[in-house]
Amino acid sequence: MDYMFEAGFLGTRAPFFMDFVTLIVALLPLLVGIAISFARKQKYELHGIVQTLIFVISVLVVGYFEYGVRLGGGYEAFVQNTHVSHDYLFVVLMIHIFISVITLGVWASTIFHARKESKRGGILPGSYSLVHKKAGFRTSVGIVLTSLTGIWVYLLLFVF
Repeated sequence: MDYMFEAGFLGTRAPFFMDFVTLIVALLPLLVGIAISFARKQKYELHGIVQTLIFVISVLVVGYFEYGVRLGGGYEAFVQNTHVSHDYLFVVLMIHIFISVITLGVWASTIFHARKESKRGGILPGSYSLVHKKAGFRTSVGIVLTSLTGIWVYLLLFVF
């Protein structure tokens, strides 16, 4: 696993694993937007498959990130080389973590309830559709905010 800590590919001070995770986080709103476009085209089964796949991959990427941070010495090891106020960085990180944890929960709940409704034989569009659209909108907003705050943390740690 030494490759994780080799120089990243984005041209910053970040190790490979941070660049990889940041790239995935940056692309996440686009990927979710593509999945949403399937629902708009009434390709509901494909929408569900793609959303579930993106969710699972996102959870794996978070696991990979957490593993890399722990292996790399934790938060303290990564803030040593930044020129940004550690208090400011910590606040931004806490905002990012708060948004991402809430978003992960809402996203998981949205997928769970959609799959449950589908197994019940729910016909789309149907009575559950409006609830699902609202939950999907909240999830999408959370994903965009997670992406933006994740990029913000990356920039504070490895660029500024």
